[in-house]
Amino acid sequence: MKWTALALIAGFFIDLLLGDPRWLYHPVRIIGNSIAWLEKRLRRIFPKTPEGEKWAGALLVVLICLGSGGIPLLLVTLADRIHTAAGVALSAFLCYQMLAVKSLKQESMRVYDRLTKGTIEEARYAVSMIVGRDTQNLDAAGVTKAAVETVAENTSDGIVAPLFYMAIGGPALMFLYKGINTMDSMIAYKNDKYLYFGRCAAKLDDIANYIPARISAFLMIAAAAICGYDWKQAWKIFKRDRYNHASPNSAQTEAVMAGALDVQLAGNAFYFGKLYEKKTIGDAIRKPEPEDIPRANKILYVTAALGTFLFAGLRMLVIGCIL
Repeated sequence: MKWTALALIAGFFIDLLLGDPRWLYHPVRIIGNSIAWLEKRLRRIFPKTPEGEKWAGALLVVLICLGSGGIPLLLVTLADRIHTAAGVALSAFLCYQMLAVKSLKQESMRVYDRLTKGTIEEARYAVSMIVGRDTQNLDAAGVTKAAVETVAENTSDGIVAPLFYMAIGGPALMFLYKGINTMDSMIAYKNDKYLYFGRCAAKLDDIANYIPARISAFLMIAAAAICGYDWKQAWKIFKRDRYNHASPNSAQTEAVMAGALDVQLAGNAFYFGKLYEKKTIGDAIRKPEPEDIPRANKILYVTAALGTFLFAGLRMLVIGCIL
């Protein structure tokens, strides 16, 4: 669509203004419910063998991708045929729905609020709402690290990557990406239940995030410089530690954040009562403190703004060259 860049910018500002209203049923919940529904039925159909689970998981991926990308494509196409303004308005609204700038800040700042004004138990509970690890034994530094890591990782997954795909292919590609990303968060665990069933989803998410994660890292380094943080250390740690994670993408932005804030992130963590040994990211120049959460959010906001105008500008440039 000719006006995709305008819809992208509008969607970004609507998200900054409104965040995720609790009264509005979020499309990601629809995608998540569809994944859960399909998983139950496909597991009944396919044999409970490694090969059978791989095929079942692959079919789930195909169906979710068709739905998450196809439905927005149909809606925007119909709206655009009614009137260009209707197509732009719907595209902007759908873009807004797939961004998480304000909500990510709000959720992480709830952790900050409990760390500074509440109890450690309240802080642990608050951070448990935004991370997958066990949080019941984390100290204040551990809670802070978990929140900062979430902000760093979701700067790519929840903001830059959706903007990137919106710029390339409009709301349809943006929603398709979120479908892939939601499957990864739900069924891509390396445990007995999902080792084979979630393999296709995990691989596809690695592919989908490969370029956006690296763009996010460079934008975050620029944001760190703008915010007055240690961008030279961010660059150093990015080059050194960007692969210190089981995922080829997750450590890209975590490395930048660790360097920018002069703290050490990642390391061993418990999931469902089991200890997972992980490499650390960054140098422990100082101990993480609650103030690192609002610092991380400053980098988040500047990165989001840089990404929005970069992708919108490139989109307009490409469209201008074509026309």
